[in-house]
Amino acid sequence: MKTLAQTLAEFVVGMPADGVSLLAIERAKMSLASTIASAAVGQDIDSARIVRSLELEEGGTGQASVWFQNARLPLTRAARVNAVASDAAASDDSDLRSIAHIGTIISTTAVALGEHTRSSGLDLLAAMVLGYEVAGRIDESLTPGRMQRGFHGSVSTVFGAVVTAGRLHGLDAGRMAHAIALAATSIGGMAVAADTSCAREYHAGNAAMIGVQAAMAARRGFQAELSILETPRGFLSAMNGQAIEDITLGLGEDWDIITDMAIKLMPGAHPFHATAEAAADAARAGKVKPNEIDRVTISAAVQFTNFKGEPHPRNLVDAAHSLVYFVAASIVDGEFSWDALTVEKMTDPVIGRLQDKVVFDPSPAPLPDRFPHRHGGSVTIVLKDGREFSSTCVAPRGSGPRGVSWDDIDAKYRRLVPLGGLEPGRVEESLSLLHGFDVVDDVSQLTSMLTIAAQVKDTISN
Repeated sequence: MKTLAQTLAEFVVGMPADGVSLLAIERAKMSLASTIASAAVGQDIDSARIVRSLELEEGGTGQASVWFQNARLPLTRAARVNAVASDAAASDDSDLRSIAHIGTIISTTAVALGEHTRSSGLDLLAAMVLGYEVAGRIDESLTPGRMQRGFHGSVSTVFGAVVTAGRLHGLDAGRMAHAIALAATSIGGMAVAADTSCAREYHAGNAAMIGVQAAMAARRGFQAELSILETPRGFLSAMNGQAIEDITLGLGEDWDIITDMAIKLMPGAHPFHATAEAAADAARAGKVKPNEIDRVTISAAVQFTNFKGEPHPRNLVDAAHSLVYFVAASIVDGEFSWDALTVEKMTDPVIGRLQDKVVFDPSPAPLPDRFPHRHGGSVTIVLKDGREFSSTCVAPRGSGPRGVSWDDIDAKYRRLVPLGGLEPGRVEESLSLLHGFDVVDDVSQLTSMLTIAAQVKDTISN
C-alpha cells in the first residue's frame, strides 16, 4: 500500500505543466508579483536585514539572486533571505482556511530554483501551483489542530517549498516522496511566537530553506521514513491532523491556489481584512465623521480564536495583529492603507481615540465549519445621534471567493516595489514580464530585473 508521501509525490511528478489549469497558472503569476512587492517593503525591516547580513557574511557558492540587492547566495540561503523579506512586511498572501503564507514560500523557492536551473516561466508557475496544492491540503488537515497544539503555519508551508523545489529539480516520484518525508521531519515553529514577534518571518525563512534542502538531499539519494505523515506518532498525529483521507481526495480536480489563496491588498493579518473592509464600507455609507461616533461593534468569526490582538499598537508586529486598530484606522481613513503599519499612523490621535470606542459582539454568529479565518466579519457604527450604519464582508478583495484582479495586483506592485530601490522603468518592465511569465524562456530574465546595482552595504552585523 502506498504511503501518503508516495501518493502526493506521484501526483506532483506526474502532472504535466500544460495539464495545470490556466487560471491556476494565472494565480501563480499574481502570487509571484505579490511576493516580490511584499519583499520590496520587507527587505529593509530589521529582521530581514539581520538574516540577510548573516547569510552574506557566511557566503558560499552564488547560485541564486538576493532580491533588491547586488548579491547571490547558495540556493537554500537565497530562498531563505527572500522569504524572510516578503513575510516580514506582512503584505504577501494568506490561505483562507489556515492563514498560512504559502504564496511567499512557493514564490521565493521557485525563483531561486528556477534561476539556478534556468527553468521556463511555465515550468516555474506549474511547480508553484503544485507546491501550493500539497501545502494547502496538508494544512487543511491540520486546521485548527496544529494551532491548538501550538504550531505555526510554517509546519505546512514547508511542503510548498519542497514540492516546488523538487519539481524544478526534476525529482522522480521516489525521490520526491523522500523529499516530502524529509520536510515533514525537519520543520517546526511555534504559533504564539509568530503572533507576538518577528519569529513569524524567521519561520518563513526556515520553511523555504528546509524545503529546498530536503529536495536537494533527496535528489542525491537521501532517504527518510516514507510513512512519516500518517504513521502513529508521526507528523499528522503530532500536529493534531484530521480528515486525513481528504488530503488526497480528488487530486487535480480543482486547485487550492484558485479556491483558497488570498492576496493581501492591505498589510497585516489577513483574518482582519474582511472586517476592515466592512468598517470602511459602513463609514462610507453613512459619511461618518470620527467625532460623531459613540460606539463601534465588531462581530467576526475571528472572535472564536485568540487571534484578535490588543488596541493601541506601537510597532509593526502588534499593529499587524490588532483587529481593533484595523477597524478604527479603516473608519478614519476610509481604508486600511499600505502605510497603516507605520508608527506615524499608529500614533494618530483620531485613530487612537476611536479605538477606545470599539467593542466586540458578545454573541457572534456560530461558525459553519472548523475554519474560523475564512468567514469575514461585520461592523456596526453607532453615532451619538442614534443613527446606525452596518456592513458585512465575508471575503475581502484579492481572495479566491471574490476573484483576484490584475488591476489590484498592478496597483500593489507599483506602490510597493519602488520601495525596494527599483527605478520606475524597471518596475514597469518587470511587471510586464510577470503578466506574461508563462511564455518566458528563462527565469533569470526576472531576477536580473530585481538586482540593485549600487546597493548600500548592510550595516547590521552580529
